[in-house]
Amino acid sequence: MAVNTESTVLDYLSWRGDLSLQSSAFNEVDGVILARLSYLPFEYLGETAQTDLTVGEAAKHLLERPDIADIALIEGDVPLLHALKDSARFCDMVLSDFVNEIDEDSQTQFSAVCIRTGENECYISFRGTDNTLVGWKEDFNMGFVCPVPSQVLAKGYLSRIAARQAKDTFRVGGHSKGGNLAVYAAAFCEEDVKKRICTVYNYDGPGFDKAVLEQEGYREICMRTRTFVPQSSVVGMLLGHEEAYTIVHSTQVGLLQHDLYSWEVKRDKFVYLDTVTDGSKLVSFTLKDWLMQTDAATRERVVDAIYTVFAETHVHTVKELSENWYAAAKSMIKTFGTLDEPTKALVNEAMATLMKSARIGFDKTFRAGKEKQGLTAESH
Repeated sequence: MAVNTESTVLDYLSWRGDLSLQSSAFNEVDGVILARLSYLPFEYLGETAQTDLTVGEAAKHLLERPDIADIALIEGDVPLLHALKDSARFCDMVLSDFVNEIDEDSQTQFSAVCIRTGENECYISFRGTDNTLVGWKEDFNMGFVCPVPSQVLAKGYLSRIAARQAKDTFRVGGHSKGGNLAVYAAAFCEEDVKKRICTVYNYDGPGFDKAVLEQEGYREICMRTRTFVPQSSVVGMLLGHEEAYTIVHSTQVGLLQHDLYSWEVKRDKFVYLDTVTDGSKLVSFTLKDWLMQTDAATRERVVDAIYTVFAETHVHTVKELSENWYAAAKSMIKTFGTLDEPTKALVNEAMATLMKSARIGFDKTFRAGKEKQGLTAESH
């Protein structure tokens, strides 16, 4: 019987969790663990979350809750809490300034925490998209507006912490939308703050539109940005990137590779690959081509129409949607039927353009690959 030798983030905590940062320097795997910390449900600690707590204390408080498995965003967060509670490397890091803001009216979902990793050193961790539908709506809004509210809040959060902790240097990081927020905040914060940022960690976060990519602040921070994507990345391929990125092997398939707990680790680094999969290239081409074919106003109207359909289900989280999928589906079909004819036509046209982009992308990605293989075979 084959033995699975692939090791991931939780294995890293078992091997190296007893090593202090003094004996083994901060690395990219530490960065992804701290990026995941902002997803932990500190909001359930009440007033305790507003005081300075060590990582070990926060983990202990959360694990004492009988409903921890229900309030954790994903299954891997519970074993992460157990590992952090007993980890000499992480348990004495100090958490502060946790914020969690969700506003359906302004379509804002933002959460962040400051983690003191050593004397005069902090890691600012930005949460990615959570389980709320408004969080997903804000993600889609990135396709036609910049900055979105969470980007503005991220910049303000970093500036506020840096002003109060004037002697500190910073690492800034996040996963998914949190990675995008980390890059945006670092790129557009005040110059005196930017000088104190040593590294930005972007774990499979989406990029930006052309207007942002051309700005000096973004270009400057690219030199200090480390971006990681799994081999079948979808989210990390969205919109534009100018910074170099590292491809990481994931033990999962497709969209499930977005789960950080599936990323393979060897010692204090990820396991690297040379290229993303053809499927990832196809998704990247399709979405970028679709964005080129549709103007911002059209994208906004399409996204707003789709969100209206979801909003009329009166569910607020993806979990509620999946648990009540039959009733939600009936409600969405009914709501789509009530949209005015121009809006329905616009959505249908946008979907047709998307499918056209996908067909072009398929030809470029898969047929070109087969032709290349054929030429290689003939040459032998």
